Amino acid sequence: MSIRPYHSDDAPALWQIIEPAIRGGETYALPRDMAKEAALDWWTGGDRQAFVYERDGEVLGSYFIRANHLGGGGHVANAGYATRPDARGQGIARAMCDHSQEQAASRGFRLMQFNFVISSNVGAVTLWQRCGFEIVGTVPEGFSHPRLGYVDTHIMAKRLSPAA
Repeated sequence: MSIRPYHSDDAPALWQIIEPAIRGGETYALPRDMAKEAALDWWTGGDRQAFVYERDGEVLGSYFIRANHLGGGGHVANAGYATRPDARGQGIARAMCDHSQEQAASRGFRLMQFNFVISSNVGAVTLWQRCGFEIVGTVPEGFSHPRLGYVDTHIMAKRLSPAA
């Protein structure tokens, strides 16, 4: 198992990971018909650095990290995670969350904040809490879920340990 920086050669594998999440419309507030190139650029481009989780030469997960805001909020990291559907439940998201916190701390971030954790994504909410994140706010009916209707979204945050 390794977690390494994303490379453009990883694009086909990354698309296999993020497309089901985008098309399902239950975990990310992205257009369900988002084009492949736009989705890959959103995940890997601009202000983000993307990483991939690889096991036995196969990319099974990915995350990105970025500053949550500029200026006075630039000390707060933000991240997004996705695991290939057939690889869920194997500790991949936990490993990526731990790795992202190490990366954030090593880059001088003091906190990590998840801006939009959909409350019906119980697996994610539970995992992030196990990783030490707290729900610091809730937006009532902040997300239009394709099956459940309007559901709450959470803002979750955690102070990071300073880099060694």
